[in-house]
Amino acid sequence: MSAPEIRPTTEADLPAITAIYQQAVREGTATFELEPPDLAEMTRRYRALVDGGYPYFVAILDDRVAGYAYAGAYRPRPAYRFTVENSIYLDPGFHRRGIGSLLLERLIRECEARGFRQMIAVIGDSANAGSIGVHTRGGFKMIGTHPNVGLKFGRWLDTVMMQRELGEGATSVPAK
Repeated sequence: MSAPEIRPTTEADLPAITAIYQQAVREGTATFELEPPDLAEMTRRYRALVDGGYPYFVAILDDRVAGYAYAGAYRPRPAYRFTVENSIYLDPGFHRRGIGSLLLERLIRECEARGFRQMIAVIGDSANAGSIGVHTRGGFKMIGTHPNVGLKFGRWLDTVMMQRELGEGATSVPAK
């Protein structure tokens, strides 16, 4: 297998990203969204993240968007400004090829370069072993589980919380 190209997302990638996310909403439990957003909404979300100074990447393999990852604000209050939450979604045809790990590694490096100090993963469904494994291999530690907080497909779902320090983490206070 050739290695995927990991690069910043462009608006030309958004139809493929929208299709990947729509399938995740319709068929999966990684997201607790119930109605798949359309391209216009995904474009709005993408622009809000990029305009807000957050990184957004795609993995290209076999001339296709195999997956994408981005970071965004963990919470809106200013005290959280050095903490980001990450999201990673893959086209199901590209699972188990290490693409999620490559996307996460690039995302971590970029968030560190932008001065963020903590990254939080909020993983939908405690049975999501793939995402938990990717984050564990990426240096995340388990910080807790919120049991039965989402209802999707007629069943209650947990969220798993994982966290990783970025750069100097909490060993110093940023100047800004």
